[in-house]
Amino acid sequence: MYRKEEQPLPPPEKFELPFEGKLSPNNRWVIMAELIPWDDFEEEYAKLFSAEKGAPAKLFRMALGTLIIKEKLGTSDRETIEQIRENPYLQYFIGLNCYQQEPPLESSMLVHFRKRIDGELINKINKKIVKREIDKSDKEVKKKDCLQEKGEKIKNKGKLILDATCAPADIKYPTDLGILNQARIETERIIDNLYKPLRVKLRKKPRTSRKIARKEYLKVAKKRKVSYQERRKAIGKQLKYLKKNLGNIEDLIQAGASLENLSKRQKNCLETIKKVYEQQQSMWENKTQSVPQRIVSLTQPHIRPIVRGKAGKPIEFGAKLSVSCVDNYVFLDKISWKNFNESCHLKEQVEKYKETFGYYPESVHVDKIYRTRENRNWCKERGIRISGPKLGRPPKNVSEEEKKQAHSDECFRNAIEGKFGQAKRRFSLNLVRFSLNLVMTKLPETSITSIAITFLVVNLSKLLRQFLSLFLSLFTNNRTGELVKPPFINFDYTLNNFYVLKLIDLSENSWSKVA
Repeated sequence: MYRKEEQPLPPPEKFELPFEGKLSPNNRWVIMAELIPWDDFEEEYAKLFSAEKGAPAKLFRMALGTLIIKEKLGTSDRETIEQIRENPYLQYFIGLNCYQQEPPLESSMLVHFRKRIDGELINKINKKIVKREIDKSDKEVKKKDCLQEKGEKIKNKGKLILDATCAPADIKYPTDLGILNQARIETERIIDNLYKPLRVKLRKKPRTSRKIARKEYLKVAKKRKVSYQERRKAIGKQLKYLKKNLGNIEDLIQAGASLENLSKRQKNCLETIKKVYEQQQSMWENKTQSVPQRIVSLTQPHIRPIVRGKAGKPIEFGAKLSVSCVDNYVFLDKISWKNFNESCHLKEQVEKYKETFGYYPESVHVDKIYRTRENRNWCKERGIRISGPKLGRPPKNVSEEEKKQAHSDECFRNAIEGKFGQAKRRFSLNLVRFSLNLVMTKLPETSITSIAITFLVVNLSKLLRQFLSLFLSLFTNNRTGELVKPPFINFDYTLNNFYVLKLIDLSENSWSKVA
């Protein structure tokens, strides 16, 4: 059941605190709360719940706000709830009316939030925030529809950057021998669970030879250098052990064992193991190293190997993304767990640009894989200039203007590479995190939501930096006479400026964060 709050939230100055004072309107979380259109998407979120049945669900602002806080701070689910419990600004950000010392929700609710708020809804929020900011900065556009007078043709405006990347998942580097060993261990656990209710009926438990199989695996796994014959022989042995275990599972089921004794995870794992055995047996018999729809993880069978050809990482394991960049704002256009050709989606991405802003871009900046003959002709028909040299044999003489234009296009296209670096290093686009207390998403739907949240937070961080630069510009001194003085930091002068702008309160001796 979903209940919408009838009373609007109070401004930050009227947020009730247990001690004397009030929230600063210049805090980063207060500013970010004003940037997000919470009410515009609350009805779409409320459709997921019944209007009469069930316990009251958490509000949309609390659900989305908690996920944004987790991504912005880079904390785990439990640590995110602790931060919200201790910080009144975070409680205001998720929609609370007053400060409370008890946590507003449990950490397990974040899993449900990631399932309910899908990537499509987050992309809608992202586009609306960016479109509103671009329309504000564009002085020539008088209306949001970008409509012109009748009879006049809408001109192409803006520059669009397209590129693709991969978000590596948190899995162990897959090897054929390692996957078969893991599958054998899981089948041994399944046999133990199926045999428990049949102890009276069956005197002996089916033999699995687990100790011998483990020794055979470690004999090869511990070697630094393994020959092809040794590896192939070890894989063949593990295939025999796995086939024997799968046969024992079928015998137990025929003897009266039920799959209901297994957990949901073990049921899904058993189906995955059967597919892994078929794939590995086919590769072993045919002496090949590849198979269609190859499974590289038992716990995350949706992950596929993505061949990228990058230096140091020729193959990545995770989701492949197709991303567009407009005025340093990034949009997630397509995400898939399969390896796709990103050049096939250029037309779709350009049409999304027109749908969002009302006109085609003036130029599209892409790398070599996008510059196909079909894409070039399609862009030429619509008056869109595509970056890069022409197809065919390169000319002998290239003018200085063409060299300058090519260099300018290549430098401009590097902006999206910086966004990828920011999303992977600063935020969690790289699903592999190096801290043990962080929760990594495992399901395909929750992973897509986590990736979409990352791009939303990247755009919100850019808006916060613009706000910070606006405030820092107030502190600059334009008098040229002081420029020749040796640089130094005047702490008294800076402190007075912050006090005049009400960014700090000297009476309470408490700083208000700007960004």
